Amino acid sequence: MKIRHILLSLLLLCSVSVSAQEVSLVPLPASIETAEGNFIFGKKLTIKTAGYAADSLQTVVNDFAETFEKATGVKVKATKSASAQMVVSLDKELPAEGYSLNISPKKIAVEVSSPAGLFYALQTIKQLMPRNVLAGVPDKSIGEWSLPAIAIKDAPRFSWRGFMLDEGRHFYGKEAVKKIIDIMAAYKLNRFHWHLTEDQGWRIEIKKYPRLTEVGAWRNSKVLGWGDTKPDGIRYGGYYTHEDIKEVVEYARRRFIEIVPEVDIPGHSQAAVASYPGILACDINNWHEVWLWQGVSADVINVADPNAVRFAKDVIDELTELFPFGYIHLGGDECPTAKWERNADCRELLAEIGSKNYRDLQIDFYRQLKEHIAAKPAGKQRKLIFWNEVLHGNTAPLGTDITIMAWIGADRAAVDAAKRGMTTILTPQIPYYINRRQSPLPTEPRSQGHGTETVEAVYKYIPMNKVDKELQKQYLGVQANFWTEWVEDASTVEYLMFPRLAAVAEAGWTPAEKRDYNNFVERIQCDTMYYRLKGANYGKHIFKGGSIN
Repeated sequence: MKIRHILLSLLLLCSVSVSAQEVSLVPLPASIETAEGNFIFGKKLTIKTAGYAADSLQTVVNDFAETFEKATGVKVKATKSASAQMVVSLDKELPAEGYSLNISPKKIAVEVSSPAGLFYALQTIKQLMPRNVLAGVPDKSIGEWSLPAIAIKDAPRFSWRGFMLDEGRHFYGKEAVKKIIDIMAAYKLNRFHWHLTEDQGWRIEIKKYPRLTEVGAWRNSKVLGWGDTKPDGIRYGGYYTHEDIKEVVEYARRRFIEIVPEVDIPGHSQAAVASYPGILACDINNWHEVWLWQGVSADVINVADPNAVRFAKDVIDELTELFPFGYIHLGGDECPTAKWERNADCRELLAEIGSKNYRDLQIDFYRQLKEHIAAKPAGKQRKLIFWNEVLHGNTAPLGTDITIMAWIGADRAAVDAAKRGMTTILTPQIPYYINRRQSPLPTEPRSQGHGTETVEAVYKYIPMNKVDKELQKQYLGVQANFWTEWVEDASTVEYLMFPRLAAVAEAGWTPAEKRDYNNFVERIQCDTMYYRLKGANYGKHIFKGGSIN
């Protein structure tokens, strides 16, 4: 009963007036002009949609209709009549993800250049209504549905607006992932970076190498050891089958989110090495197991073994078939070279490539994989992303058509990558690692950091700050990351990521000069109801009445 009363109170707060609705859009659009009056929905909403390849605009409308009808009871009907209540027109001058939305008391006019723009326009329409509409949850207490008269012209600042979830350390399952994708879409994020392999677990089925999930997906502790915290001996794990992956891919695709799979190789690969030590280990006579600890394992892939290179190529081939998007992430961070230095084949290979820097063995490994991808038909080729540690080696053999994800010393690393002609994505460890504590309060869940990565700190990070204009074209955008060493359940993931993810989303979408933290806090107040209706946990710190649980 308590939860029901809270939801009713929130509903009244977030639908009491037009003015409240006008300022509750997150992320904030590029341009808003308000007018007098409201568009009142009757029992039916007629929509006329411009023609587009494969009827893809109509597909977006159909998906909107399904959730809109469920939430409001208003029936959505397609029509060819010019007198339709909502008219979707094409304007090829608009950016691919941009839209123009004009709502008057008599009509809703939407202009877009692509299905993505229409999707985001409809997300904005949902946000202009009580949050149950955005959540797709019915509310029979509302007798009349309306929209404020308003004119919006909107397009994102950056093309890459991402979130990364690490499931190598802990496995949450596809329903938890779908919920995250739903909320990403509400905030107009468009890249889900799925970190699927780690020292502590391999989470994706690779049919050519079944031991990756028979062995690598399981370990003998749920808790990961660190300091006084010791492994607990509980058998723990899980993985995604090909069928699971395809289901999540389609779910994301319909929400205009591209999935970027990450297979972290040759470092952070102890689970893979434990699965196939005969072809991957630098020291095949030693015992190898899926790691039970946090930190960085020294058990890396033997990049001098042709069988290991073949393994990596085969994995990429299956990823290419499963993820029909533009990018694959191969990691590249925190890769110790100690085992390479003690391995005769690695020392010989280093001499062959004419280097004394063992980091160049990693670059040579990536070069072979990149050439393998380049030999594929055009539709099967993928661009490669790496963490910024690869900049410590001789990247010349990789060329400039790679993307650097800048996390450690992010601003400097991004400039370095841009100067080398590479594209880059800003994902600074401080403050965009939103797995870190968001408050110093003792009630916070166990995680990393000291509570200084508050919502305010996340919001006030300035992407691409003082970057030379000629380098700015190399910046694709921004991304929040969530590493899960300490986080064993999906509810805690949600608590730490929301609403900080919304702060990152606004950095990716809203023009820099329009961003204002205090205004953001006011606009996001209604999202408490949205999170609750989605069944999502969230941090309460910036919300009015935030002590309510």
